[in-house]
Amino acid sequence: MATLTEILVIRGLVPPETLESAGERGDDATIQSLLEGGTISESQVATARAVRANVATVELIDYAVDPAAISLVPAAMCRRYEILPIAVDGNKLVLAMVDPGDLFALDDVRAVTGLLVEPRVAVRADLLAAIDLHLRADGEMSDLTSELEREHGTNEETAHTGTLVEDTDDDAPIVRFVNLLISQAIQDQASDIHIEPGENEVAVRYRIDGVLHQMQSAPKAIQNGVISRLKIMADIDIAERRRPQDGRISVAHGSKQIDLRVATLPTVWGEKVVMRILDNANTAMAVSELRILDRNLENFEKAYKKPYGMILVTGPTGSGKSTTLYTTLRAVARPEINVITVEDPVEYLMPGINQVQVNPKAGLTFASALRSILRSDPDVVLLGEIRDHETAQIAIEASLTGHLVLSTLHTNDAPSAVTRLTEMGIEPFLVGSALDCIVAQRLARKLCDRCKEPYDHDINKLVPLRFGLFQGQAVPQIYRPVGCSSCSGTGYRGRIAVHEVMPVSEEIERLAVERASSLTIAKTAIEQGMTTLREDGWAKIKMGLTSVEEILRVVA
Repeated sequence: MATLTEILVIRGLVPPETLESAGERGDDATIQSLLEGGTISESQVATARAVRANVATVELIDYAVDPAAISLVPAAMCRRYEILPIAVDGNKLVLAMVDPGDLFALDDVRAVTGLLVEPRVAVRADLLAAIDLHLRADGEMSDLTSELEREHGTNEETAHTGTLVEDTDDDAPIVRFVNLLISQAIQDQASDIHIEPGENEVAVRYRIDGVLHQMQSAPKAIQNGVISRLKIMADIDIAERRRPQDGRISVAHGSKQIDLRVATLPTVWGEKVVMRILDNANTAMAVSELRILDRNLENFEKAYKKPYGMILVTGPTGSGKSTTLYTTLRAVARPEINVITVEDPVEYLMPGINQVQVNPKAGLTFASALRSILRSDPDVVLLGEIRDHETAQIAIEASLTGHLVLSTLHTNDAPSAVTRLTEMGIEPFLVGSALDCIVAQRLARKLCDRCKEPYDHDINKLVPLRFGLFQGQAVPQIYRPVGCSSCSGTGYRGRIAVHEVMPVSEEIERLAVERASSLTIAKTAIEQGMTTLREDGWAKIKMGLTSVEEILRVVA
């Protein structure tokens, strides 16, 4: 039987000399190398697999998958083997899979269903997306909710005392419900899970691409049982219900280890729980993957490649500041320099970097930790957030004494960061001298590549929106969301950052010393070529990455 490399050579997709490499490294390693190098695509590999096994391929995007077929094979088996039943034809089960030569998968499906299996080859990314779409946990969670309601009843005493789930039995209904809740959120690429007690029920909402979606409602009777289970997993006090608490959960999802940051908050109807899903894949990005436009990227790189100075990333909560900082930290971290971070909490664990967790109860505040680490011979310091005068003062002094300091600040735009520091009581001449670059950012939803459509927008409506257009100009091609199965009908899939990068020039340093207003600083920065958040958003609209409505939602 021909190898995949031989089939690709025969089809003229790769040069014949590739066979020598396949002989040395093996067929699978050669194919992976070709994929990573962009020489071939996943769809070409899928076609080669289909040719080798003499079976057909299948396009799963918008394929009308038969629910009856899906119900024949357990979801766990589908995920383990990366397979998806898509149709039943008489006594045959049509099975989409990546590798039609996986005999273990074929035998297990045949044994479970009692049907003959007809394999079809699908592109792996499309197959995984289809599995996530069709094998949702919502149905099983609904069944569990009904089971729990019958088990616990609806009397007031049960609702208020709850059940403390201290056992680790994976088959316990509460445990299964919580596990499904978390796994479905990870599948849906949610950033946060909100469990919100109400008067008569408990609402579950997922934040997906920055927008909250109602996902599930559970009976009031199981409220305390679910919350207690989450507290046990997060290793926080289950008996304390009167004050906020924080914890951390680590779960296995597929082949990845996912961390969740847990926060509880007492409300009038019980404790609200918010879990932030921390995927370490976000910290493995290169700076080029942040989608910073060329001029902004040039100014940003110039700042973080300096051996000293201060770089601030500003924006509201949930605007991607941590991702930008960690990505920058990865770019500057090298074995020959000492990198120390002070965070509250430590969200992402990074090898080779000394990370310090703030602990106010033990007296380890941002200021005291920063003062201590400056005696630990650091080259680069990452400070989770500048919140007060003392922390700001020490950070400024560190940047003036030969350290590169990276931190965040809560302001609406880049010029406001200068005035914010002076409002904290920092001497204006120190602010101007220490700051090298300020990055303001927002996260906007990214248009779904599969269903976005071009349309003709009325320029008379765009001009008042201050997108840098004038009447009489031709409107560039722009896109709008439509909605398909790939994006769950929203028209958006994933998010992109919109940036405003302001290098601190001599003129801006002088304005800082003069205590000029943020409007004056902004005007000077724009004259020097700074791209505002709205202009950067417009550039990304023209690139087909997002929509006009989405930029207007996130940028004032």
